[in-house]
Amino acid sequence: MIQLLSADGKLASDAASAEYIPYIEALSDDQLRQFHRDMVITRRFDLEATNLQRQGQLALWPPSQGQEAAQVGSARASRQQDHIFPSYREHSIAMIRGLDIIEVVRVMRGVSNGGWDPATNNNFHLYTLVLGSQALHATGYAMGVSLDGATATGDPDRDEAVMVYFGDGATSQGDVSEALVFAASFQAPTLFFLQNNQWAISVPVSVQSRVPLYLRAGGFGVPGIQIDGNDVLASYAVTRRYLDEARSGGGPRMIEAMTYRMGAHTTSDDPTKYRHDKDVDEWALKDPIIRYEKYLRGRGESDAFFTETAQEAEDFAADMRARTLELGPPSPDDFFDTVYTEQHPVTAAQKIWLAEYEASFGSES
Repeated sequence: MIQLLSADGKLASDAASAEYIPYIEALSDDQLRQFHRDMVITRRFDLEATNLQRQGQLALWPPSQGQEAAQVGSARASRQQDHIFPSYREHSIAMIRGLDIIEVVRVMRGVSNGGWDPATNNNFHLYTLVLGSQALHATGYAMGVSLDGATATGDPDRDEAVMVYFGDGATSQGDVSEALVFAASFQAPTLFFLQNNQWAISVPVSVQSRVPLYLRAGGFGVPGIQIDGNDVLASYAVTRRYLDEARSGGGPRMIEAMTYRMGAHTTSDDPTKYRHDKDVDEWALKDPIIRYEKYLRGRGESDAFFTETAQEAEDFAADMRARTLELGPPSPDDFFDTVYTEQHPVTAAQKIWLAEYEASFGSES
């Protein structure tokens, strides 16, 4: 398992990690600080969204606490031209890719009939609630990227790759296996990013697989690697390398990020029914934010930076709460306007019919 940061925040010096250290050395101080901001803001936002759901303001919420490092590091490793296919708890990735996070809230509040347009949101595709199906979406898109000649041109500023996120539970779905088959057969520039958070709702990964999940990729002819998913630097460096290899024509790759879902699967779940407190307590000691803060402090980062970041996170959460409470019901037009990127004659006709039907009842006196 690749780990660049020890539990006490020290940069690794072993041979296995040495080839990834140059990726970290190339980062500026501002980029290193941004990793911390991303994780802290995401966690505070995630807590606020959970509270909103408990207060009846959201229909559902999938918490991401504990998985911030895996998400932030990998997302920051992507390039603007890359396409990202998330599952349903990739909140930090959405923010990093430039999506207004209120769009995610709208989906979970039930006032959005589709989500957002990936073409106008830095190629960040829609949340996928059908387990594992996004792996097929991503692979199909990556096949198109390759067939269109948008990869392996030798220009890293233009070459595209596709990254898809899913959890350990999704690896038991046939969709993921089928995606690996097609990605390998067509050497599609797909990076399969598996966040192994140890639980597929209430089923532990030890029941799902008798071997480490990244080894499954090899059976399809796809190189795989396992990383410490609570190490933001390892997530960044390995993802950066694997995306570069995919863009340059190296074919698909898989990363298994070992992490832990500290909260519930979703707010409709009670993890105390199937998890032991001992396991949760052990993983709490591996908190990715605490570990990275130790690293930054070891580099001489001041108390002022951490104080400012905490306040920034509070302001972000407060703004999100206020905007959530202002959300109104969706317009009937959304049923038709969010189906296709361009107007379609069938949905256009349906939209007119519905408007005329509603008008036939007349106005209330």
